[in-house]
Amino acid sequence: MKTYLAIDLGGSFMKYALVTEEGTMPLKEKIKSPASVDDLVETVGQLCEKLSPVHAVAVSSPGAVTEEGIIKGSSALPYLHGPNIKNLLQKRAQLPVYIENDANCAAYAEVWKGAGTQVRNMLSIVIGTGIGGAIIKDGVLHRGNNLHGGEFGYMLLNTDHPGFNQTWSGLASTQALVRRFANAKHRDPADYTGEDVFRLADEHDQEAAAAVEQFYYYVAAGIYNLQYMYDPELITIGGGVSAREDLIAKVNEQLDRIMEALPLGKIKPSIAAFKFRQHSNLLGAVYHAIREQGEH
Repeated sequence: MKTYLAIDLGGSFMKYALVTEEGTMPLKEKIKSPASVDDLVETVGQLCEKLSPVHAVAVSSPGAVTEEGIIKGSSALPYLHGPNIKNLLQKRAQLPVYIENDANCAAYAEVWKGAGTQVRNMLSIVIGTGIGGAIIKDGVLHRGNNLHGGEFGYMLLNTDHPGFNQTWSGLASTQALVRRFANAKHRDPADYTGEDVFRLADEHDQEAAAAVEQFYYYVAAGIYNLQYMYDPELITIGGGVSAREDLIAKVNEQLDRIMEALPLGKIKPSIAAFKFRQHSNLLGAVYHAIREQGEH
């Protein structure tokens, strides 16, 4: 059985795992994110040696990943953007390396082993400090002409005063949730995290409860728009917020509210939380690698 070294590059931590071609994960760990591209290359090389035998390296990365292995855009790891990361890793590891955008990897995990296994057309949404996502068409990832397929966070939900705070990311991310709550409390947003706001809402803090309800409304509004743009069978939701057991019920409540106000909208989106949550990117990176090997 083939075993892959899966890498998930994040701003604070780098997760890694051994993942089999059947989708099992016998080992998963995380370390502090490498501080430079040289540090990254050496770290991955040492992991390949330590965990040998490894068939290939599968990487989930922020940014727009080209077929050649260059990662465009920007992220919390600036050193990723510019050099050919794929070539550098392959040279050090002496193994095939496959890299895909992190939101695309998360969607692939759902297609392979999660909520989307029986679905042909699906959208995946990842909610964090911003909102990203992925588009699955006939079981295949749609990257888009500029590698921006699934960048749903750029949608304008309020066009009265166009700007970041009127985009879906600016209104429905966890960062927006924190900002809305902190403004109500006349506090600095840096004093809180999204987890803090949800906890305070659960404890019946009035401002927190209002901010959370507004958060769910904006999440639902974006999902409603996406349903009528693409008409998928399923929309999956990931990111830290997917750990909340009441997520789907709360979003559905707001979808009902929206559809009551818009009686012409008869198709209610079918939504589900990511099955693999914090491990989705690792699993999806391996599925991407398996697909790439089958196509070449």
